[in-house]
Amino acid sequence: MKSTGKSLKEKFKKVRLLILDVDGVLTDNSIIIDDNGVESKRFNISDGLGIYLAKKAGIEVALISGRDSKATRVRAKELKIENIYLGENNKIVAFEKIKDKLKVEDKEICFMGDDILDLPLLKKVGVPITVKGSNPVVEKSVLYVTFAKGGEGAVREVIDLILKSKNINPGELI
Repeated sequence: MKSTGKSLKEKFKKVRLLILDVDGVLTDNSIIIDDNGVESKRFNISDGLGIYLAKKAGIEVALISGRDSKATRVRAKELKIENIYLGENNKIVAFEKIKDKLKVEDKEICFMGDDILDLPLLKKVGVPITVKGSNPVVEKSVLYVTFAKGGEGAVREVIDLILKSKNINPGELI
């Protein structure tokens, strides 16, 4: 389900909501658990700036993850992401809540996921995206595969494409 550059740009132009999976998209898919059972994750600063820019441009950002994680909650709070749904294996339920709350249509939503748990939602949104190195089945089901891997600037890459399609200069948002 690949789009031409022009049709992808038109789809990006309509995006009003960016929904992100966490593990494998915002992170490199690793979880570090120390000897005391404390979990930590590695988040990319460039992705964080991208989320800030998207929000400044009027694009809502939400997180939906199959895992609940304190580290993710802390990062979401830092980034002022209000719509977070963690521990959600049925991502469609969370998606419908967000969609209703924000009053957006499927075609106005971009979702970035990386594994088979994300497939039902990737098939529902207007702009399904995955990251380099994701599950091959997922790669076949999306409009765009990022050049960057999850946790290595993939989210920023997509946000830059969305902003560019809307003729928004990120430097003017700072």
